[in-house]
Amino acid sequence: MLRFAPSPTGDMHIGNLRVAIFNYIVAKQRNERFIVRIEDTDKERNIEGKEREILEILNLFGLKYDEVYYQSHNLTIHQHMAIKMLEERKAFACFCSPEELEAEREAAKSAKKAYRYSGKCELLSDEEVLANEKPFTVRIKKPQSAVSFSDIIKGELSFAPDDIDSFVIMRADKTPTYNFACAIDDMIHDISLVIRGEDHVSNTPKQIHIRNLLGYDKDVEYAHLPVILNEEGKKMSKRDASSSVKWLFEEGFIPEAIANYLILLGNKTPGEIFTLDDAISWFDLKNVSKAAAKFDLDKLRFINREHMKRMDSKELSRAFGFADAAIGELAKCYLEEGSTIKEIKPKIEAIFSAKNFNSEWGEEMKTLRSALKEAPVFESFDELKSYLMNKTGLKGKKFFKPLRLLLTGAEHGPELSHLYPHLKSYMMEIIK
Repeated sequence: MLRFAPSPTGDMHIGNLRVAIFNYIVAKQRNERFIVRIEDTDKERNIEGKEREILEILNLFGLKYDEVYYQSHNLTIHQHMAIKMLEERKAFACFCSPEELEAEREAAKSAKKAYRYSGKCELLSDEEVLANEKPFTVRIKKPQSAVSFSDIIKGELSFAPDDIDSFVIMRADKTPTYNFACAIDDMIHDISLVIRGEDHVSNTPKQIHIRNLLGYDKDVEYAHLPVILNEEGKKMSKRDASSSVKWLFEEGFIPEAIANYLILLGNKTPGEIFTLDDAISWFDLKNVSKAAAKFDLDKLRFINREHMKRMDSKELSRAFGFADAAIGELAKCYLEEGSTIKEIKPKIEAIFSAKNFNSEWGEEMKTLRSALKEAPVFESFDELKSYLMNKTGLKGKKFFKPLRLLLTGAEHGPELSHLYPHLKSYMMEIIK
């Protein structure tokens, strides 16, 4: 089983979406279940409604999940496991106050050493623990030897005991820390492969250590995806507008193109333009580069344009408030001028908006409108052009300029002969 495990603490980042896409693809390839686990144990940072937003985004991208779980529903299991580890002396109660721990960190910083927990509470006797009425956290005991694992993308990785340290698994309020809840839930759900961002690499040995101490012996595979860099070559953060999936939608990028780009990013693929279903047939995690990949908005714009060209015309028309293939074809005529729904929408709206008859070409526009109201529906633009020229006596610039303004609301644009086949059914509405 594979899982996508987002936290409902903000807008979905494109890095998280890439993780979801890769998990979905591999689950399909392996014929395994794909679940979503909402990691909602950090109550202070959770934002109401974000989990629904996450699920809606997955649906928009066609990432069909088998089940949705909420990490908070497993709280009693997390607590039970922590008690089990205390009873088996694989973990211990830590009474160190935040102030004491901060003082230890500052001392390590002054000594120019990496901070490590002192271990003093591990030495407390049962009597001392029972007699102490202070709030306490639960810390797991540091491993006795290095924890190693093989990463599909990064290769062999090994972490020394001091790198893992005696870390907290249960907070003083008896809620689990991220690593403890994650390790337990992966056991509960029988996760076979964990695909996530490389910012989690240091968490992996901790989660393996937890499972080892609990006697869980199933082999779990790992693949940590490299970070995505912004256009300046720095790690993409929430401050980068283009890092937000929501922002990409607002800018008029379509799901098929975004998915295509995120699969292509830092990956070896048989071509540049493909669908999610195409990728399922050839995707291989081993082809993902170890190096960070730079996000290129212009490349995404190119891919978006290519997908809009290939999109079912009736489906495309819905983005502009229609359900007619002719409007979808009309939108495609503007793909030389725009690459997104947002860029093309004003051009479609201008066609159906009231025209300005007080402009330089206003009188000619009125003349053409009168002629068009009496004109039959012609199959070709050449037939319409001949009819209107004969009816109005207008020629050259005095014909084409006002006709373009009347039909499109713009002075420039695609050839009218290319637009006309898609406009003719709406002629009376356009010239109203």
